[in-house]
Amino acid sequence: MDSPRSSEVRIGHSLNEDESQHVAKRRATVLQCLQHHNISCSVDEVPNIAVLGSGGGERAMIGLLGSLSQLSEEKLLDCIMYLSGVSGSTWCMASAYQEPDWSKQMETVKQNIIQKLTSDQVNYHKTCCKLRKMCEKDNFSITDIWAVLIVSSVVKEIDEQVLTEQRGQHTKNPYPIYTVIDKKSKYDTLCKDSWFEITPHECGYSLTGAFVDSKCLGSRFEKGAKTEEQPELDMLYIQGLCGSALADGEEIKKTIFKGLLKLSTGLKNLVLKANISASNDDELVMHTLLELNLHFFNGEDLKNDITKMNELLKEKHDKEGNEVKLQEPITDEILSNYTLKVCDCLPHWFPKTVESKTNTSLPNPNDQVFCGIVIAKCMRKVWQWDWGTHYNFLYKMTVDEVHPSILESKTRQYEDTGLLLNSPYFSVLRKERNVDLIISLDFSDGDPFETVDKAAQMCKDLQIPFPTVELPENEEEPKDFYVFKNNPNAPVVIHMPLFNTVNCKGEVKMWKDIYHTFQLSYNDKMINDLLEKAGLNITNTKEKLLKEIEKVIKRKKHWTTKPN
Repeated sequence: MDSPRSSEVRIGHSLNEDESQHVAKRRATVLQCLQHHNISCSVDEVPNIAVLGSGGGERAMIGLLGSLSQLSEEKLLDCIMYLSGVSGSTWCMASAYQEPDWSKQMETVKQNIIQKLTSDQVNYHKTCCKLRKMCEKDNFSITDIWAVLIVSSVVKEIDEQVLTEQRGQHTKNPYPIYTVIDKKSKYDTLCKDSWFEITPHECGYSLTGAFVDSKCLGSRFEKGAKTEEQPELDMLYIQGLCGSALADGEEIKKTIFKGLLKLSTGLKNLVLKANISASNDDELVMHTLLELNLHFFNGEDLKNDITKMNELLKEKHDKEGNEVKLQEPITDEILSNYTLKVCDCLPHWFPKTVESKTNTSLPNPNDQVFCGIVIAKCMRKVWQWDWGTHYNFLYKMTVDEVHPSILESKTRQYEDTGLLLNSPYFSVLRKERNVDLIISLDFSDGDPFETVDKAAQMCKDLQIPFPTVELPENEEEPKDFYVFKNNPNAPVVIHMPLFNTVNCKGEVKMWKDIYHTFQLSYNDKMINDLLEKAGLNITNTKEKLLKEIEKVIKRKKHWTTKPN
């Protein structure tokens, strides 16, 4: 394989030095925690315990928050070596890791997060500034739009901190691992190249051993050398990247169009309230085009929208000189082509308006309205269905274990792991992490065993040690605690469904119906009730957890080295 000419790219399966040091330091914390619970072991026998947070939108975010809070209350949080999440769980992680050594002040952190979740939405001006900034970056994609419009509306903030700021700040916390997947690898075949992890120090392909310094994810590389540096990705973007599977394609388009329309209307109202006049021909066109798209996806009558668009674009021609006119019937393909054409021609039709707006500094609430050109860029990306595009740090390298199609690609697309497996098993199944016990907190919708069962099957296909998963039969409702541990070469897996027969007592379906994955914002009562249910799962299973930890230590004492 090639020897990379840049220190940011690392080919190899070993842990990076910073993670190794973090784990070594935390081992003393874990040992002290075990001793508090009268569990005896040496430093070498301290188990590596990983907590996994599944996806599930805001349900997963609040579920993980309630679980971590109760682990702290029960003096168990310091037992955890790794904290890994996908989708909605990463929203909780990102919020928690804003605070250095958050696990030592969990109650304060929880209250701060709850306060944010129950506060007002991010104001239109701040959202506008962020979206416009995103539009100007290389590889602008729907992920940027999703992060700014949707994720920020759930977590109630625009987090512009960068992941590498966490280096050295969290020595007393579990080591964080955010997980996404390589989109094309997922569709090509089930292979090790699908799994992509993001940590404060490195990002890369978990199972094939190809990593880049986290500050360089998104920069241009060729043959292992960085050729053009790009700004580091912030935490809002990472939350959007990890949490982009809340709905199917049509629902996502509808949700984004709603968000853009709401933003456009809100900013115009700010301008009117300030009694400011502004030239907004481009915005009026895009506002009407947004309404047309949204009404189409809602199955509504489009006659009025078509009339408005044709009036607004009367005597307008595309770049080939053809008149731009819309008429019924409207199909998905017709609307797509029409929308893309209007977006592409907007600067040609309104050059003075667009130029004056795009050449100014970021908008101020008293002198600038939302630019139609920004809406146009967003709508174009939605119809092109461009998600999570990044420059490929492995471009033109030779890496034995990585599929050649990845190495030949200038860019790669990353997306929500939940689209393949709704739990981050494969980040902690890296052999080098030596994880002994996995605590799977499952906040998924639907089948409460899908994640662990699917993980077992994938591990079998990929020849990765994993315990056999024998699913319970004739259970009307799941229990709160399952243990899978019949493979001595694999970690013990504890699986804990969020809603179960213990904390819901015959009302599992009712609770699931209350907390929809597609519901993007919960009220105060829903948040508090969900925190309580998640916390009960920890309280009710505390003694079982401690017994399984003891058993893992006993098993470890019989090994001089961990089996391969």
